[in-house]
Amino acid sequence: MFYGAIEAGGTKFVCAVGNETGEILAKVTIPTLTPEETMPQVLEFFRQYNLQAIGIGSFGPVDLNRESPTYGSITTTPKLEWRNYPLLKTVQETLSLPVGFQTDVNAAALGELHYGAAKGLDSCLYLTVGTGIGGGAIVNGQVIQGLTHPEMGHIIVRRHPNDPYQGKCPYHKDCLEGLAAGPAIEERWGKKGIELAERKEVWELEAYYLAQALVQYILILSPKKIILGGGVMKQSQLFPLIRQNVQELLNGYVDLPEIDSYIVPPGLGDQAGIIGGLVLAHEAHRSSHS
Repeated sequence: MFYGAIEAGGTKFVCAVGNETGEILAKVTIPTLTPEETMPQVLEFFRQYNLQAIGIGSFGPVDLNRESPTYGSITTTPKLEWRNYPLLKTVQETLSLPVGFQTDVNAAALGELHYGAAKGLDSCLYLTVGTGIGGGAIVNGQVIQGLTHPEMGHIIVRRHPNDPYQGKCPYHKDCLEGLAAGPAIEERWGKKGIELAERKEVWELEAYYLAQALVQYILILSPKKIILGGGVMKQSQLFPLIRQNVQELLNGYVDLPEIDSYIVPPGLGDQAGIIGGLVLAHEAHRSSHS
């Protein structure tokens, strides 16, 4: 059986065809322009294949409430051309297939749970740190959502006493994303993160903020594995700094597993989101036949 997957990002749509084991058989990347420019290319790619279902992991915010008339739509995104765009409905109606729909980070968490760093567990947290910060959590095998999907990048963290930077988030200024996402690093230090690899103070400050967030997620969600992805986390020197900070902040209050195997990079690398899309497609196909 063949399934389709879409990882809908702010700069590109990754579209893939794969099977129920998470193996990717064909893949294409399409720039995220306007819906009128991008979506015909997306749909044309999938028309070439005899698919059972499609799974979508999308940038957001998105409407995940199945009872809502705008379920499956991208909502208040800063990408104005995509605001209120009915992504799920467009794919479903054009291709006449069952479609699974989630946030991009929830899809990545599903990919990692089924085939990656959290394989064999029923709980994990996936946090991406890049242009923005977002998180997806799975507890008891279920993706967490309620009133809306979690917005883990916008929690409030304690400021470092020596950090005068006011923060970049247009809503909250100095929330986690405002202090620790890629654009905040660049604006604070005057260079992109990739150009600051040798500046230890950059990554010590970054770890200070990210570790605070992880401690809050640990205390509230108690995930069995924490997976950190995204462009900023390509700076592998961050991992030992974050682990050390997490242990110091928890101060023995929570009995964690061995820290080096608890807070880890994605087992699927950059493929976590698109493979998570295949998981969503498989679940959508199964639901349509139950």
